[in-house]
Order: sequence, then structure tokens, then C-alpha cells
Amino acid sequence: MNTPPPTGGAPGAPAGAPVPPRPHQPPTVATGQPTPQVVHGEGLFSWLPLRPTIRIRLTLLYGGMFLMAGVVLLMLMYFFVREAFYDAALPPLRLGDGVQIRTEDGTVITAGNFEQWLRHFQSVQAEAALTTLLRKSLTVLVCLAVIAFILGYALAGRVLRPLNRITRTAREVAGSDLHRRIDMDGPDDELKELADTFDEMLERLHRAFDSQRRFVANASHELRTPLAINRTLLEVQLSDPDASADLQQLGKTLLATNERSEQLVEGLLLLARSDNELTDRRPIELSEVAVRALEQIRPEAATREVELRSVLEPVQVSGNGVLLERIALNLLQNATRYNTPGGWVEITTSPAPGGAGELVVSNTGPVVPGYELEHIFEPFRRVKGADRTRSDKGVGLGLSIVRSVVRAHGGAIEATPRPGGGLTIRVRIPGA
Repeated sequence: MNTPPPTGGAPGAPAGAPVPPRPHQPPTVATGQPTPQVVHGEGLFSWLPLRPTIRIRLTLLYGGMFLMAGVVLLMLMYFFVREAFYDAALPPLRLGDGVQIRTEDGTVITAGNFEQWLRHFQSVQAEAALTTLLRKSLTVLVCLAVIAFILGYALAGRVLRPLNRITRTAREVAGSDLHRRIDMDGPDDELKELADTFDEMLERLHRAFDSQRRFVANASHELRTPLAINRTLLEVQLSDPDASADLQQLGKTLLATNERSEQLVEGLLLLARSDNELTDRRPIELSEVAVRALEQIRPEAATREVELRSVLEPVQVSGNGVLLERIALNLLQNATRYNTPGGWVEITTSPAPGGAGELVVSNTGPVVPGYELEHIFEPFRRVKGADRTRSDKGVGLGLSIVRSVVRAHGGAIEATPRPGGGLTIRVRIPGA
């Protein structure tokens, strides 16, 4: 089990030492899920409050390029048509002397101002035609730009489909399913090269993890037999009424050390097994799991004068019942063993947002500094100077096993210190 700092001092300090002052800003407690942060865009999209996806970026790039090309084309077309209108030669028309033309607005045109009026009329008509052309071209350009953005979004999705496949595989691998492979078909392009490289990396990781698990499992199995033999020999020796007091004391010490070694082997074996993602999930009543764990811890709690409390609401989760019971039992054992006489341990089960189930274990006990919380789930976390031959408080794997099992269930775990001492550990398991 993980050992919290002793009462009255920091880890490794002798009993009765003064408690160091707490920092003004205690470090943030590590939780099962990272805190979301706002990530701004980069490059051309730095003005956006959030970073857009690559599909949105490609859509904006395709649509923006089309829109810019359309605007440039429209400006060139407007310039060339305008030049063509003004470069067009006027017809060689002249009015005879004394001839007058009256327009619809009552303007009288004589032979002297006919050529001037004709040029003005051509200019007005050209400007009107150019204005109509510009207005209709802008309308068509806007409609085509909308279509271009829609087609760009569809084409970007099709182009990025292999990348989405790689992302899905990576997400499944992140859940400890190292058997997954991409196996991408198609042309030998950059995306296929990326997929093949990713598959090779997964294969190497799979071999490395399998080798590690086999080593731990084989070592644990091989150690069980000699430890069982040692325990039997020691128990036989202790049962001998003619054994001296020194021999009896030595036998008890060796038996305690052997018991601790057995617990260490069992913990390593369970830790090696629980690192895998669960493939066989069933609906489990979390309150029943808590009840079974409570029944197992009651004798030890009575011996240590620790009161057990429970507030159990029915809630179903998806997982393995044996491993979930191990979570509750390890948390209760940790809370009971690192408590004070007359203290209490409380376990609650309740529904959580999103259809998940929540198991919370709180206990009294020594004050745990905030900066120690990020280390309590590490294997073999020890207090400096602690007696490593004692087996009554576990072997330093309890909370590590809890975290490993929670991860295998796809859940989250969070530890927070209580103001008066002790811890509150909150476990969230996905619902059935």
C-alpha cells in the first residue's frame, strides 16, 4: 500500500518534528482527465479564438483561393471591358445645318453640339453597362464561392479520410488495445507511408509490452512456490513447543517478511494483468461491489479501531466485477491502515454525469501535503526511513493497482486532501 507521510512531519521526518508551512499556492492535484485549455489558431488562423480542425483549414484554404481568384478575374474583366467600351470608335454621323434633334427629356441637339452629346451618351451607357456587369458578376461570384466552400469541405473530408482512420486507430491504441493495426491500402503516397510507419511502431510497442508483462507474470509465478515452501517451514518451526524464545522471535520476523513478499508477488501479478484494456465488459452493480469490499475489511477495521461508514446508491457500470471489487477493497484497506485509532472511513456510490458511476472513499488520518498527491499512485512509493520489513501496511502497490484497473475500465481517478487530515479518493467508471 502507498504510505502517506507520518503525523506531525514531512515524509522521512522523525515523529514529533514540526510541520513545514504549506505553500501559498499548492500544486494542482492530478486527475484522471486533463483540464481542457483554450488553444488559439496558428499562422493564417491566429486571429481565431480556437484552433480549427485541419478539415476546416483546408476548406477555408480552398474556398479562399477560389474567392481570391474570382475577385482578381472580375477586376481584370471589368478593366478590359471598360477599356473596350472607351476604345470603341464613334460612328461618323453629322447633322445638317438647321437640323435639330429633341430627346425624350426635352434636350435640343443641334449640329454644333451633336458630337459632344454623342460622346456623353456613349459614356453614360458604358458606365451603366459596367455597373450592371459588376453587380451581376459579384452575385455570381458569391454564389460560386459558397458552392466552392461546400465542395471544398466535402473534398477535404475525402482527402483526410485515411488520416481519420489513422486517428481512430491511434485512439483505440491509446485504450491499451495494441492489437489494432491500420493496414491501409491504396497508392504509395505520404498518407500510406505514415500509416505503415505507425503500424511498425505499434508492432514494436506490442512486442515490448508483451515481453514486459510475460516477464512480470513469469517472475511472479516462479516466486510463489519458494515463498509457499518458506511459509510452511516457518509455520512448522513456530508450532514446535521446544523452540527457544529467540528462535520463536526470529521465526515470526521471517514469517512477516515472507508474508510481505507474497503480497508483493500477488500485487505485481495483478498489476501486470490489469494494465490491459478490458475486452469482456458486463453490467456491474457498483453498490454490491462496495458491500463485498466492506465485509472483507470489517475485521481489520475493528482491530484498528476505525469506524466504517457507507452511503450506497444503486448505480450500474460496465466492467469486470472482480477488478472493480479490487478497486474498492484496495481503497478501503489504504484508508483503514493509514488512519488513526478512533477515526473513520466512508465509502459512497452514486450516479455521475454522463451515465457513469462514481465510487468515493474518504478517511481521517495524517495530513497529506498537496505536493505529495501526484506521487501516491506510483508503485513502491515509500516514506524515507520507514521499516520495510513490516507487512501490516502492504507493499506499496495498492493505489498503483487501483489506478491501473481504473485505466483498464476507461475511467478516471482523483485524490484530494481533507482539511483535517486524510484523503478523499474519487473513482469514476463508465456506465453500462
